[in-house]
Parts: sequence; structure tokens; C-alpha cells
Amino acid sequence: MHIPDGYLGPYTIVATWLIMIPIWVYSARRLGRELRSRQVPLLALSAAFSFVIMMFNVPIPGGSTGHAVGGAIIGIVLGPWAAVISISVALVLQALMFGDGGITAIAANCFNMAVLMPFSAYYVYRLISGTSEITSGRRTIAAAIAGYVSLTLAAAMTGFMFGIQPLLHKDAAGYPLYMPYGLDVALPAMLIEHALGFSFLEAIVTALIFAYVQKADPSLLSYGRPSRA
Repeated sequence: MHIPDGYLGPYTIVATWLIMIPIWVYSARRLGRELRSRQVPLLALSAAFSFVIMMFNVPIPGGSTGHAVGGAIIGIVLGPWAAVISISVALVLQALMFGDGGITAIAANCFNMAVLMPFSAYYVYRLISGTSEITSGRRTIAAAIAGYVSLTLAAAMTGFMFGIQPLLHKDAAGYPLYMPYGLDVALPAMLIEHALGFSFLEAIVTALIFAYVQKADPSLLSYGRPSRA
């Protein structure tokens, strides 16, 4: 899932940075307003969790890697805006400390894994869980489906970013300057690997952690629910 340096051309790099900078600024402001004091340790813990789980990655043909992200459970528990900050911190540290993901591609990787994942997971979870009790099994299933869908969407976006490079950047002879594989190769490569493998792992991890939080402290799952006077 981590896009290395040299695979994206300047159009995509500049566009993703222009998209992510205001998202980071707005997320930081939302975080200050929404995050309760008892959730602050969870924010640090979620960043560490995402950092560690993404280190277990498997190379995928085409230049990227596959792995679970933890973005769904973070988005469900802390909310998608907090997840943006939490997962972005993990991705930046991985790029700077281990070269896992390119420096120029930090914004693209953050958009795919720190924005697209938690937001899609949160709304899929909300849609499926409906008004069910916070401790219901329906919510655990909703969290699992949210994990599966969100990682598959992030993989599709990564494949899309790869696949459009030959269309955007060619040399005088018509050869691609960056990612050489088009949408017909990059998109199915990323989708198949994740939809048939890594997305199930994300679903299992999300469901297990969600079920544990349900039993240990259901009040932590109150994000987005109306507060009672």
C-alpha cells in the first residue's frame, strides 16, 4: 500500500499535497475540539498500533506492498478526523525512519490510508450498525465489514494513482517516465491482492479489537452518538 518515491509524477504528487495540507490543518483543529481528555492516550496508542501493524507488509507486483493498516478501528473508535492525524503520524515516521513509503509520496499515502480508510470505514460502520445497542453483535459485524471495505477502497485508489501515471507522463518516444503499468495492470493487481487477502486481515483485526473494546469499556465507542444530558 505504501507508494515509494519515483512511482508518481509531479502532477499527482503536487495534487495530493494540495489536498492533504488543508485536511491536516482542519483535522488538527477538530481534534482539539472533539477529543476528550481520556481519549488522548488512545490517540497515541492508535498511532503506535498503526505504525506497528503496517510494518508487517508483503511486497506486491508493481512496486507497492500489502498489509493491514488499522485505519478502520481507529476511525470507528476515535472518529475519522482523529484517525487522519494518528495514521498520518505513523506514515510520516515510517517514511522518515525506515523508508517505508516515499518522502514525496507521503501526501498520497496519507490520503489513501489516513483519509480514505477511516472515513469510509466510519460511515460504513454507521450505516450497517444503525441504532443497534453499542454492545450488539451487529456492531461487531459492521466493524468487520467496514475494515474490509475501507482497505479495499484504499488499495483501489493506490492502484488508480499508479495506473494513471503512464497517461500523465511520457518521454518524447512515448514511454512512461514513472510507473510503467497502466490502469489495466495496476488497478487489478492492487484490488485482487487486497480483496482476496489483506482486506480480510483488516476485517478480522478490526472485529477483534472492536469486540474487546465492547466488553472492556463500551463508552469508548460513543463517537458520533448523541451525548446524554
